[in-house]
Amino acid sequence: MPLTFTFDPAVTPALRDGILDLWTDVSEAGGAVGFVPPVTREDIRPELVRHFVAMAEGRSRLLVGHDAAGAVAATAFLTFNTHRLMTHWAWLYTVMVHPRHQGRGYGRDLLAAAEDAARGIDGIEALRLTCRGGHGLERFYASCGYKEVGRVPAAIRVAPGDDRDDVIMLLPLG
Repeated sequence: MPLTFTFDPAVTPALRDGILDLWTDVSEAGGAVGFVPPVTREDIRPELVRHFVAMAEGRSRLLVGHDAAGAVAATAFLTFNTHRLMTHWAWLYTVMVHPRHQGRGYGRDLLAAAEDAARGIDGIEALRLTCRGGHGLERFYASCGYKEVGRVPAAIRVAPGDDRDDVIMLLPLG
């Protein structure tokens, strides 16, 4: 059964807790979403609060996918540029699908929903994201229409002696 996506959902305690659980589970499974295992909900909470503050200030918007049971199963945050010369594109951050739902096409569905949401925002002409090298994510994003437009070698240190590239991807919406 497909996920049900909501753009700009009301932030409730249940949504907050669902995102914390999702982010923790994705991180613990080795997902490249800003943390490395072991990680707890309390490790992630301050970062989620920063995302919520950006939403409250109008700098970011949330896309959330719920599974058939109503659980938070996927997220992506669209974040706007504040630099006056870069307001025509937005960042896509914290792109996650719960490990129990991976391999079902939900990642593609999430990216398509994010693209649809961005197309509905006046003045946004492209989406940009970064991904951690070493996971094959750039191939996945490329298969969804994103193009690699830059790479910073060894920019992400996940552990001593384990540096990964920061890969920059772009999806023109035109």
